[in-house]
Amino acid sequence: MRSHISINRYAHGHLVGARSTAAPLREQVEEALAGGGEMVFDFSKVEATQSFIDELVGVLILRHGPDVLARLVFKSCSDDVRAIIEFVAADRCDQYIKAHSH
Repeated sequence: MRSHISINRYAHGHLVGARSTAAPLREQVEEALAGGGEMVFDFSKVEATQSFIDELVGVLILRHGPDVLARLVFKSCSDDVRAIIEFVAADRCDQYIKAHSH
């Protein structure tokens, strides 16, 4: 099952930036993933800060490993948001692998 979150509902103007905004969304995502589903993040008409993306996506990677990315879909991202997601994902995947390698 796919769940959807429209990120622009949580924006101030056209920006989501605070970790405190992302944390409750991440909790919703973790619940959906626990049920075996996928999560679609719709970034239509919104920009996001690295802090927001790190709290939303980076923490998921650190908790559940890089494989969690296969269950996340990022829709309608601007080039800047896509670049931030890619940077955060790469950095947190590296950190996860280093922490879990023997």
